[in-house]
Amino acid sequence: MAVVNIDQDFMLRIESALDQIRPYLEADGGNVKVLEVTDDMVLKLELLGACGTCPMSTMTLKAGVEQSVLKAVPEIKAVEAVNVAPIG
Repeated sequence: MAVVNIDQDFMLRIESALDQIRPYLEADGGNVKVLEVTDDMVLKLELLGACGTCPMSTMTLKAGVEQSVLKAVPEIKAVEAVNVAPIG
């Protein structure tokens, strides 16, 4: 997968929003990487480090990462991780 069909300014806005939450992710040994923005404006992320295996990653993604992105980049409709750890 690759980031397609978005201009550099749009990508910078997404990265800037992610940079707001990255210090919190990094403090717990994790991070996120942008994989793509779909045609229906869903931002697909890969959870890195501890985030990829953390049982709280779904909550972190929705309550932290997604909210940060949606606030800064309202064109994005949702944020999904391709490798969220199963709950339980």
